Amino acid sequence: MTPHVEPDPQAGAAVKAADRAHVFHSWSAQGLIDPLAVAGAEGSYFWDYDGNRYLDFTSGLVYTNIGYQHPRVVAAIQEQAAKLTTFAPAFAIDVRSEAARLIAERTPGDLDKIFFTNGGAEAVENAVRMARLHTGRHKVLSAFRSYHGATSTAINLTGDPRRWASDTGSAGVVRFWAPFLYRSPFYAENEQQECERALAHLEDTIAFEGPATIAAIILETVPGTAGIMTPPPGYLAGVREICDKYGIVFVLDEVMAGFGRTGKWFAAEHFDVVPDLMTFAKGVNSGYVPLGGVAISQQIAATFDKRPYPGGLTYSGHPLACAAAVATIQVMEDEKVVEHSAHIGETVLGPGLRELAERHPSVGEVRGMGTFWALDLVKNKETREPLVPYNAAGAANAPMAAFGAEAKKHGLWPFINMNRTHAVPACNVSEAEAKEGLAALDAALSVADEHTA
Repeated sequence: MTPHVEPDPQAGAAVKAADRAHVFHSWSAQGLIDPLAVAGAEGSYFWDYDGNRYLDFTSGLVYTNIGYQHPRVVAAIQEQAAKLTTFAPAFAIDVRSEAARLIAERTPGDLDKIFFTNGGAEAVENAVRMARLHTGRHKVLSAFRSYHGATSTAINLTGDPRRWASDTGSAGVVRFWAPFLYRSPFYAENEQQECERALAHLEDTIAFEGPATIAAIILETVPGTAGIMTPPPGYLAGVREICDKYGIVFVLDEVMAGFGRTGKWFAAEHFDVVPDLMTFAKGVNSGYVPLGGVAISQQIAATFDKRPYPGGLTYSGHPLACAAAVATIQVMEDEKVVEHSAHIGETVLGPGLRELAERHPSVGEVRGMGTFWALDLVKNKETREPLVPYNAAGAANAPMAAFGAEAKKHGLWPFINMNRTHAVPACNVSEAEAKEGLAALDAALSVADEHTA
C-alpha cells in the first residue's frame, strides 16, 4: 500500500503550525510535544505529508479494530448522514435500536439492555452510578495497574499515575492488587497460587472495608494500557463468587478488550464469566464516530423500571455512531474478523513475539492473546528489573525513547507505556503485515538490548 497523495511538506507544515497554535493535546506538556502531521490512513497503515508510511501497531488508541477507512463503514456513515444525521436520545430510532440489538446478541449472559454513551469513560461513570443506585451503597473497588478513563469517577478508579493529579481521596474508591504473576505482589510461584492469594487478598480487603458499604468491583477483563496481564484461570470466576456472596455488583470494563481484540467478541468469553454490568467503546465501531456504552443485566435494569435513571447524554446513541457500529459488527461477522484475530495471535503474533523474547535480552515476558500483546522490557531477565523506572520521564526514560525512535525508522508506529511495548495492530491485520511488524520490532529491540545488564 502506498500513500494516496503526493508528498506535500508545505501542507504538512501548515497543519502542524495550526495544531501548535490552537490544539491543546491530552496528557501532554504542550510546549514539549511535536505531533506528527498525518495526511491519510487506510487499513493497517497511515502516512505523513512527507510520504513516510507507518504500520500502525497501536490501532489508534487500540480502537481501529477493522483498520482505517473500511469502505463499508464509511459508506454506512455517509448513507446515515443523508437519511438522518442526528436525533434526540428519548426517541426510538431504527439504527439505534439495531445497534443495541446487535451488541446485546453478542454480550454474555443476560446483558441485554444497552445504555449508549460517547465513549468508555462515560460508560464507566454510568456503570458505577447504576451500581450505586442499585445497591444503595457508595464504595467501589478497583485494581492497581488499571485504566478506566479520564472523567471524574473514572480517573479516580484508575490505578496508574494518570490518576494522581486528579485523585481527591474522597471519591469512594478503594484499590486492591489484582493478579500479575510476573511481578506478583503475593510472592506466588505459579498461576494457581497467584489466583488463590489474589482472591484471598480481595476478600480480606472487602472484609476490612465493610461488605455492606461496597457497591461494585470493577476490573478490566484483560487490563490494557497497564500491561495486558491475562488473569489466571479461575480468578474472574472467583471474583464473581465473591460479588454474589456479598451482594456486590461486578463490573467488567471491556472498552479496550472487547469486539474481537482478544479473539472473542468479548474477553469475558475466555473465562466463562458473566458480569452484572459491562462497559464498551472503541472497537464497537472501530472508533469511526465516538460511541460507548453499558450492557446491563436484567436485575439491574429492573431497578429502573419504575424509578427514573438519573443520567443521560445529549448524544446518547447518536445515529451516525450507531450506523458505524451496525456496519462494523456486520463487517466483523462477514469477514470473520474475530476469528482472524484469534488465528493471527495463535499462529503469527504469539509465536513471533516469543521468538523475539528468546533472542533479545531486553524482553522479560510476552503476554497476550488475539491481537492484544505486550512485551515487558527489562534490564535483566533474572532480576526482572524494568528497563526504565515506574512512570519514568526525561532522561530516565531514554532507553524506551530510543526503542520507539528505532521502531519508527523501520516504518512501525509502536505503542509504548512505561517499560512495555504493546503489539496491538488492527484485528484484521494480515499475516504479511504482522510479520512486517515483528521484523521492525526485532530491529528496535536491538536498541533496547544495549541498555540491559
